[in-house]
Amino acid sequence: MSERTYRAAIIGTGAIANAHAQAVRNSGGRASLVAVADVDAGRAGEFAATNGVPRSYASAEKLLREEELDVVHLCTPPQSHAPLAIACLEAGVTALVEKPPTLSLAEFDAVIEAESRSTGHVATVLQHRFGAGAVRLRRLAEAGELGRPLLATCLTQWYRDEDYYAVPWRGTWASEGGGPTMGHGIHQFDLLLAVLGPWREVTAVAARQARSVDTEDVSMALVTFENGAVATVVNSVVSPRQTSELRFDYERATVEVEHLYGYTDDDWTVTPAPGHEGVTSLWAAGPSGGSSGHTGWLAAVLDALDQGQAPPVTAADTRRTMEFIAALYASAFTGERVRSGQITADSPFAQSMDGTGAPWRTT
Repeated sequence: MSERTYRAAIIGTGAIANAHAQAVRNSGGRASLVAVADVDAGRAGEFAATNGVPRSYASAEKLLREEELDVVHLCTPPQSHAPLAIACLEAGVTALVEKPPTLSLAEFDAVIEAESRSTGHVATVLQHRFGAGAVRLRRLAEAGELGRPLLATCLTQWYRDEDYYAVPWRGTWASEGGGPTMGHGIHQFDLLLAVLGPWREVTAVAARQARSVDTEDVSMALVTFENGAVATVVNSVVSPRQTSELRFDYERATVEVEHLYGYTDDDWTVTPAPGHEGVTSLWAAGPSGGSSGHTGWLAAVLDALDQGQAPPVTAADTRRTMEFIAALYASAFTGERVRSGQITADSPFAQSMDGTGAPWRTT
């Protein structure tokens, strides 16, 4: 265990902030929550009192000015992520940013540029990478125990009704950056990318099927990877039977996980190909016990900081995922295949995820 205790703060005390506070409490003394901030001073004070936090602030600016901090957890609505992350980096503080990290690829590149000038780092909260099942899968795949990856499916089929979208910042390009592709499916397909590696090409569709929002409420993509694997990706907020699923078909086994908002070991299954039954015992011998929640993610962050490294999910990792999102929208709205690297700085899809405009836009 590290002998250092990292001084942490939370900016934004909405619902997701509770998971962050719990992760800090679960850190075994490796981190300490010393302050919180929220534009609603009353809510900040109530959150601080409930979680035993000594100080609360009505602005991020005052918190960063008055506190000596190592890390800040950014739990605000998406439109404020980039400016707050940059403010943290300019103060020399590591920013741990909830998903989606920014509204656009251009905004994320601005954060990367700020990180290059800072003693702090930026990392995105994509906690599904850190459950024991995902760690086990990556280890076996990287060791060649599963053979070549051939095919994958990635499904985020959730249900969000009109009341959910009554919150003003939800369902708009200007404040949320996109629909389920940005704010919901990102967890699943980020893990897909973490397992299969660099993607090469995307062909996609997006639609507004049922919700009175500016963004899509459904998207689908066909993806090819540099290693030759192919995958389908589905993101939805109109699916009454909710599920989050990933399936990886390798030469020697199929590895699957089905859950909703977080998995445990019990949610994973392995089906060996004939003649490769030994894969089952290799899977059973891997790390176990860790769920895909914020506690495991924060432990990985603190491990990296102890070693003087950028915490996961690093800016480079996140940029690959953000570029994938931009390419998905670009393909969906232009009807063309989009290759990795094709969304350059001058592309409208770098500046905003809706790029040239969603086909259902009327104004």
